[in-house]
Amino acid sequence: MAHGLSLILHMQLPVAEKVGSCSVVFFFNLTIKLGFDALQLALVAASREVVSVHQFFSNLVFIINIVTASSKHNDELNEAQAIEVATKIANGELETEMGLNQIGTIKRAGDTRWSSHLDSISSLLKMFNATYVVLSNIVVDGGLYSQCGDANFALNQLLSFKFVFTLHLMKDIMEITHLLCIALQRKSQYILNAMHLVSSTTKLLKNFRDSGWNDFLIKVKLFCEQHPIDIPCMNAQYITRRGRSRSHHDEISVEHYYRVDIFLATIDYQLQELHSRFNEHTVELLVLNTTLDPRNGFMLFKIDNICKLAEKLYPNDFMEQELVHLRIKLQHFELEIPNHSELQELFDIN
Repeated sequence: MAHGLSLILHMQLPVAEKVGSCSVVFFFNLTIKLGFDALQLALVAASREVVSVHQFFSNLVFIINIVTASSKHNDELNEAQAIEVATKIANGELETEMGLNQIGTIKRAGDTRWSSHLDSISSLLKMFNATYVVLSNIVVDGGLYSQCGDANFALNQLLSFKFVFTLHLMKDIMEITHLLCIALQRKSQYILNAMHLVSSTTKLLKNFRDSGWNDFLIKVKLFCEQHPIDIPCMNAQYITRRGRSRSHHDEISVEHYYRVDIFLATIDYQLQELHSRFNEHTVELLVLNTTLDPRNGFMLFKIDNICKLAEKLYPNDFMEQELVHLRIKLQHFELEIPNHSELQELFDIN
């Protein structure tokens, strides 16, 4: 930072250097805190606040670990998938080029990366039948009782309505938030776009929450009908896992449980996390910090934004007269940028 600004501000502008250095440090710290990995970690943690979603992720990892535990299982998985794709192509249900894209592997989810969870969920949905075949084979021919028992448990989870329901729910939510996560992974020139994505992501999640239930449930039911998965009666009274109904004043239907306790609750936790991380003040600071990006000859440089940074972040460091001097010196700085070829080649200030 000192090298970059002293090079540009050959007149030695201590005030400008002070706000510049502090702001750049703040920008990178904030980017790390609110960036791609941090947001993914927060979204994963937020989704796990819903007990059923937490259980889903545990079961997801368990299922994938079983079917990818050995090269033999991986080979069986690919073979089962290839047979399914070939059958669909022969029946005209799938085009050849699209069929080739359906053959792959099931991806393991990382502990924190939202995108790795999305890849894992998407790959399991794509290879759901193949996974079912492999687990069924292990149950019958697994050899050790522990392998058969684990595979049987994994198979029961895979074919449960709650697992499939949550599998589709998390895929839809993750697809909505994915672009925002990717944008935050990029450098500061994309921060402005990312801030727009915060708004659109929030709106899409709200739309999904407020008007997406019916279509979502239809999609899940259709998937279950295409696979050996029992669909519960949505109008029946929901029975807790322990086999006892809730207290009389708290009796709910199965539909209410899936819609309110899982669907709405999971989306609301995502919205709360986005709001807490990208409130109005934080968004403003991130946008203001982009003015210090040196790329493309300081294309994003704005005097008003730098002065606002000085006022908002460092009110004790800049007296009123210093702010006046800062603005004047920045005006000189702005005019000098085109005259220094080295400035046109800067990608970073450090």
